[in-house]
Amino acid sequence: MRKLLVILAFIGVSHAAMAQDDQVSDAKHSVVTNSFWSNWFIQANAVGTSFWGSQESTGVKFSKLFKSYRTNLGFSVALGKWFTPGLGLRTKFNGVWGRSVISEDKSLNASRYWTLHEQALFNLSNMLMGYNEERVWDFIPYAGAGISRNMSYNAYSMGLSVGILNTFNLSRKVALNLDINYGIYGAGADGFAHSNANANSLKTKDRMVSVEVGFTYRLGSATWRKVVDTDAQSALAESEIDALNAQLADALAENERLAGQLSAQQPAPVVQQPAAEPQLVSAPVSVFFDLNKSAIASRRELQNVADLVALARQQHAKLVVTGYADSATGNADYNRQLSQQRADAVVAEIVKLGFAREDIEVVAAGGVDNLSPSPYNRRVTVALK
Repeated sequence: MRKLLVILAFIGVSHAAMAQDDQVSDAKHSVVTNSFWSNWFIQANAVGTSFWGSQESTGVKFSKLFKSYRTNLGFSVALGKWFTPGLGLRTKFNGVWGRSVISEDKSLNASRYWTLHEQALFNLSNMLMGYNEERVWDFIPYAGAGISRNMSYNAYSMGLSVGILNTFNLSRKVALNLDINYGIYGAGADGFAHSNANANSLKTKDRMVSVEVGFTYRLGSATWRKVVDTDAQSALAESEIDALNAQLADALAENERLAGQLSAQQPAPVVQQPAAEPQLVSAPVSVFFDLNKSAIASRRELQNVADLVALARQQHAKLVVTGYADSATGNADYNRQLSQQRADAVVAEIVKLGFAREDIEVVAAGGVDNLSPSPYNRRVTVALK
């Protein structure tokens, strides 16, 4: 038992180290660490279990594994938490109607029992293919250790368990479970010890195989936020500046063309004009959001907003705050409402900086698809008016 716990701890530490490397080398594995109260879950399942005991010294043929005198129905409940998209822990209770196989008469074999295990969960779907909140099926092997008690015979035993949990996501909060579990326990767990002197032999152990079907309900935050791609955001800001400079160049060229036409048509007296104060030109600032969220994804982007607010004060200018949503998800009405909420969230931050609310124009642009990739459309722009 002690060796297994050491192995599980080593696997957990190794995976955590690999996960950190993945976050550096591969963006698909990079997520923002959530708070301790996020990513908890509870599970409830109906369970069908087949039992066989150490007293069956000849072993059990597969054809007899599911005979009625060794099977019974029960239930299980579990509470767990995902610490990363790939690594979690759960505490699982299973019981309570079992069989102590002493004959082929199921009424004589009837007993009551429970098991309590702590299990380490490894979501291979997220570990191998990266986190994807839209994924339907998650493949989750697990291993653990715990204790069992046969209530009918007042027998306790330590045990080990391994299994595969398959979750089929019905929504971000609810998933359908298919859990296949194998447990092995010390001789006498079912109330009948084996007389074999070789206590380490598999034949001296009590075992059970369970198939469970039920539901998972996720508590609190049920998803993980992707790490913001700062390089992509910088590239986007640069593209906005280039576009603004191109518009400014076009406007200057058009002004020169019109001035040339006016000069050719009617000479005008030269009038000495007072030198105009130089006007600073600033590109719009973008603030990005997660899917279906109106909370600002990264507060570091608010520094750019603060710089633009300071510039607006210098020029005695007003601001235009425009909210957008991704038209690839959600209908038009929902996206319009979401873009308004996102714009309002940024306006609230600007007002906190001491900028007058009446000098801010708010626009809800709804769903758009003018940026690629599509997640960059989930944003708010702040510009001088």
